[in-house]
Amino acid sequence: MLYIVGTPIGNLKDISFRAVEILKQADLIACEDTKHARILLAEYGIHAPLTSFFQHNRLTKAEFLLEKLRSGLSVALISDAGMPGILDPGYNIINLAIENNIPLSVIPGPTALATALVASGKPAHRFLFEGFLPNRRQARKKRLAELREFDFTVVCYESCHRIRESLEDISEIFGGRRISCARELTKKFEEVKHGSAAEIAAAFSTGRPKGEFVLIL
Repeated sequence: MLYIVGTPIGNLKDISFRAVEILKQADLIACEDTKHARILLAEYGIHAPLTSFFQHNRLTKAEFLLEKLRSGLSVALISDAGMPGILDPGYNIINLAIENNIPLSVIPGPTALATALVASGKPAHRFLFEGFLPNRRQARKKRLAELREFDFTVVCYESCHRIRESLEDISEIFGGRRISCARELTKKFEEVKHGSAAEIAAAFSTGRPKGEFVLIL
């Protein structure tokens, strides 16, 4: 069995009883960063062996994991934070398991996109998850212009390195439309700001803002 296990996006207490149970029973845990994963596993007394599974080794390691599954072992897949398969290489092994008739089970857990969407107060009955906006400004502004025409809520991720630039571009394209910006969700310095992109950008005018950001447009 391949278990897809959702893990906390920040606060280590945001893990289900079932997730802990599955991780304790797994023969092998595949994770993006073994050092990062050990922090969570140590918190709950989980001692299953680990193997790395990340963007740059996803193809060869997926075959390795498939062989383990074929041999009868149970493998639990976790990401650094949230649900595997969302903006990480998890879909590679998930799709491979499906193609090879390996049974799989998803153990639900937190996701930053759903958490930020609910906290934004924006309509959530119909929304688009855009992932990360393009790195290059010209491409980013072009995509934002396309998103501006949508008649439903849009969720984007952004890094601390580009959040100011992205907010400036959103301000140019979306004008004074109210958006929400969440960072460090479930962590000590969790913050959700509401207002125009220009207003939110002004709040980050001094110093480089830290954390992972979710923008709700």
